[in-house]
Amino acid sequence: MTITEKEHQVIEEFSLFDDWMDKYNYLIEMGKTTPIIDEKFKTEQYLISGCQSRVWLSAEMADGKVIFKADSDAVITKGIVNLLIRVLSNQTPEDILATDMEFVDKIGLKEHLSPTRSNGLTSMIKQMKLYALVYKTKKEQQN
Repeated sequence: MTITEKEHQVIEEFSLFDDWMDKYNYLIEMGKTTPIIDEKFKTEQYLISGCQSRVWLSAEMADGKVIFKADSDAVITKGIVNLLIRVLSNQTPEDILATDMEFVDKIGLKEHLSPTRSNGLTSMIKQMKLYALVYKTKKEQQN
C-alpha cells in the first residue's frame, strides 16, 4: 500500500468520528498497537527533541524500505507516533521524503493538539524524514 493510500485510509477512519474526544480515544487505542522499540533504543540518542513527552524512535532498512518503531511515555503521543509509523513505515526513503503528510491537516490533528504536542508532531515527522534521508544517501553511496 502506498503512502497516499494509507493517508486516505486514515482520513476515512477519522471522518467516522463526530467530535475530537472520540478521535483522541481512537488515538489512544492506536497507541496500544505501536510497534514497540527495543529497550536498547530507549536512550538519549533515539529521543525526539521538541516533544512534550518522551518519544523514542528507531529506524532500520529492510529490502529497500524503512521500518520504524517507537515508544512514548504518554498515551496520546504514542497514538500519534503510531499513526505516523502506520503511514510511513515499510516505504522507500524516496517516497517518505516526497510525501507532504497532507493527512495530518485533513484530519485536523495539528489544530486539535496543544502547541507543545503540535511541535512534537512536527519533530516526529522531521525525524522520520531525516532517517529516510540518511538511508537514501547510504543507498546512493553504495551504487
